[in-house]
Amino acid sequence: MIRTVRAEDAPALAEIYNHYIVNSPATFEERVLEVDELRQRIETVTGMGLPWLVAEAASRVVGYAYANRWRDRSAYRYSVESTVYLDPQHIGEGWGAALYSSLFDGLRTSGVHAVLAGITLPNPASVALHEKMGMRKVAHLHEVGYKQGQWLDVGYWQLVLDGSVPGSPE
Repeated sequence: MIRTVRAEDAPALAEIYNHYIVNSPATFEERVLEVDELRQRIETVTGMGLPWLVAEAASRVVGYAYANRWRDRSAYRYSVESTVYLDPQHIGEGWGAALYSSLFDGLRTSGVHAVLAGITLPNPASVALHEKMGMRKVAHLHEVGYKQGQWLDVGYWQLVLDGSVPGSPE
C-alpha cells in the first residue's frame, strides 16, 4: 500500500534513513538523524504542498519517497528533486517503482514540470530504478562528496513531466 506520510511514521522513516547514513554513501549526511529532525523535515516538505509518500506492507513501513524544492530561486518553482529510500530488507520487491509511480502521478497533477534526482555513483540499482521510471542522466559531478574515506561522484537524472508553460493557453 502506498499512502501519504503521517507524523507517527517518523520513527520508522528515521530508522530506514539512518541505515543509509551509517552504512552507505547513498546520502551525504554523516550524522544520524533524531526522530524529531525527520518529523520537522516532513512538516517542511508537506507544508510547501509537496508530496511525501510511504510504502507499507503488513502494517510496517518499508520505504518512502518525496519531492522537495529543487532550488530556492523563484524561476525553479516548477521543478522538484525526488528522493526514495527503502528498508534494506525490502529492496528488489518493486517498492521503489511503486513509490515513484505514485509520486510522479501526484506531481503531474500538481503542476510540477521537471523532476530531478541526485544519485551517488556508482549505484547501478538506483540508476536502473530511475531510468525505469523514464528519467535520463543529465549531469555527472566528479568527486563532490567525501564520505567513508572516499571521494564520491554524483549523477543527476531528470524527467520532464509535461511540456506546458504555466499561465499559457492550452
